[in-house]
Formats: sequence, structure tokens, C-alpha cells
Amino acid sequence: MVALSFRALTRGAAPRIKVVDIGANPIDSEPPYAGMLRAGEAEVVGFEPNRAALATLDARKGPLESYFPHAVGDGARHTLRICQAPGMTSLLEPDPAVLSLFHGFPEWGRVIATEEVDTVRLDDVPETAGADMLKLDIQGAELMVLRNAVARLADALVIQAEVEFLPLYKGQPLYGEMETFLAGHGFRLHRFFPTVSRAIQPMMVNNDPYAGMGQLVWADAVFIRDLTRLDALSDRQLLAMAAILHECYGSADVVFRLLGEHDARQGGALAGGYLQGMQQRAA
Repeated sequence: MVALSFRALTRGAAPRIKVVDIGANPIDSEPPYAGMLRAGEAEVVGFEPNRAALATLDARKGPLESYFPHAVGDGARHTLRICQAPGMTSLLEPDPAVLSLFHGFPEWGRVIATEEVDTVRLDDVPETAGADMLKLDIQGAELMVLRNAVARLADALVIQAEVEFLPLYKGQPLYGEMETFLAGHGFRLHRFFPTVSRAIQPMMVNNDPYAGMGQLVWADAVFIRDLTRLDALSDRQLLAMAAILHECYGSADVVFRLLGEHDARQGGALAGGYLQGMQQRAA
């Protein structure tokens, strides 16, 4: 069954959204906004200091994508710890005591080189102004970035950020600190997308060091604007937030609520058309 796009379900009411992707390295699967980007319904401003990953992004980018080599942070100079596994390279120092709880992590998190890097504040990069969606995956420095992006948070509608439940890096802020900070800027947790667990050593599941079991380690957390304060959003923001939640996360219930608010303001019928289309698709 082919999923109907938000644009089709709302008869073209969707605005083009703007995404800022911090840590855009295409190391795993496609980002959640990939479908919107291919359809011309999103533009992306990405940051990736890893030279090889940046070259890959630049080689395959389309007309609605631009990528910068900056390390995003607090605007200060930091030591970048380059780890044996590129996905663990971080501005923070890996914590051997925590890594030793899990299979593979002591080796993956082994620092093989260091490099001094200058960081930029997101608020100081003009190309990021007006972002509807922020996506962050930078191995423990996510909260540092957001604390230095207050102007961008004022515009953002959806934030997807990697959060940890155990400090894989020394001094790493954990999920609770992220949730508290974002709540202070008008965001609430929407969902985890997804959660990742690992088996604690010495037990291993099916001889697979990546297999999960009891211990929750990290997740991508999706935060959205507080649904009890929709009056703070413009008509365009209601539609942009609805488009992101439909296309990236399949959150039809929230989308229906947002469209209902838009209809109440404009005397429209977007919510009814959306619900009918979704019901027909499910039939």
C-alpha cells in the first residue's frame, strides 16, 4: 500500500519545511525527512565535520541541500576525540567504566587520535534561521548545541535528538537534562524513535554484541511544541508541524489536532479531508 503524502491529503496545503541537521553523516539509515526532501517538500542545511562523510553528502546532494564542515557547539575551541568506530567520535571523552559494561564498546570507543577544533554556535550561522525541524546526532554534545541555539529554538517546531540514559562519555548530559531544558523552551516529549538497548556483560544474546536485552542505553527522542499552547503558533507553523509529524513519524492523531486548530482559525476543512484520506488508505 502506497502511503499518501501530507500534501496530497491536504490538497497542496503543505508549506516547504526547513531542516537543520547537525551531524548529518549518512552512517546508518536515511534520515526521517528523506522522503520530504526527495519530493521537494523540504530543504536541508546540514553540518558534518568529518571530511569523508561531508564529501559523500556533497557528491549526492540535490538543489535543496547545503552542507557545512563546521563542528557545531558553543562557539569555543574543543578537543575532538576520534574513536576507532567513527560513530563514537565526540567532543566528549569516552568513559571506559561505562563502556566496559557492554560488548564491543571498549574497542569502538577507543580514542585513536585527537584534534583541536573550533565550534560554531547555531545561532551565529545565518543559513540556519527559520528552521522548522532540528535533528541532532553528535555523540553527547546535543545539549551544548541547543543551549547555544535559543534563537533557533524560538522558530523550531520539531526536534529529534539522540539522548543517552547512561553516560557513555564523561560529563555527558543525560535524557532528563535534555527534557528539562527543552520543556523550558516550550517543547514536550512526543516519542522515542527508537530506543536502543544492549546486553550487559558477560551475557551475550545469540553471539551478537549488538543485540539488545535489559539495559536501555540511548534513543532518538522526538520533541514537539506543547500541544496545549497551539495559540502560540502561526497558521504556517501549524501546517509545517503537521507535515513533519505525518511524513517523518506517522503521528496522525497529532496531525489531526493541528489541522483542526488551523480549520478553527480559517474556517477550513483540512482536518476532515485528512481523516477521510487516512481512513480510506487503511480500508
